[in-house]
Amino acid sequence: MSADDDDITEELLTDADKLTGLSLELLGLDPHPDDMTPDQRLLFDPEDLAEMAAVPAEDRQTAVRQTRLLAGLLWNSSSILIDQLFRDLGTLSALESASPSDIAGTSVLSSLPPQFAASYDARFTQKFIVVAADVTASLVRGWTAPGCLAAELAVRCLLDQAEITEDIYELDLPEDWRAQVEEVLLEDADSEALFSDSLDVLEDDADRLGFEHWFRPYNAWDRIPPYACS
Repeated sequence: MSADDDDITEELLTDADKLTGLSLELLGLDPHPDDMTPDQRLLFDPEDLAEMAAVPAEDRQTAVRQTRLLAGLLWNSSSILIDQLFRDLGTLSALESASPSDIAGTSVLSSLPPQFAASYDARFTQKFIVVAADVTASLVRGWTAPGCLAAELAVRCLLDQAEITEDIYELDLPEDWRAQVEEVLLEDADSEALFSDSLDVLEDDADRLGFEHWFRPYNAWDRIPPYACS
């Protein structure tokens, strides 16, 4: 690891404290019984509590550091995501019309389901930016499940960016971190079906997965930013 890698690791560890909307436990860190309240300990079997307490201190420190690094990475990636979406918007705004090949060359929109690329114009990108900003704000104010397909896709784009940073700097993150985070942030998500190679999947669920539904709230209690609903 180079000096630059050391620098970003320390930067991400510092950023971990800013991710107030998700606890380290939600990101996969097993709590230590000594850090639990009596009511929290009641949620675990005695055998599980004993197993948690038996983790060597050095292993515990490593797990805490890795999970804090993940928290900082999510914070950092949320800022990069919005920056790159604005860059994509600038690219599209300079074009008279955007072709699928233009979308394939963008930073973030290229990560969205490619079969809908013809619909990713400047107006769509503006609405997607608003939704993505709302999603990333949940990392601070307290996580709430995505309320529409576009919000789910914004989460996936966020995790894609985190993986890019992980690969560039070879970060020492928890094993299978993405699966753990997706389980928390994208529980019962519908958006995965949009990436299916099966046309039958999309045709059978067109009434909920069609492009015209992406910014529609799933439920009456889901709150989508007004601009994205217009």
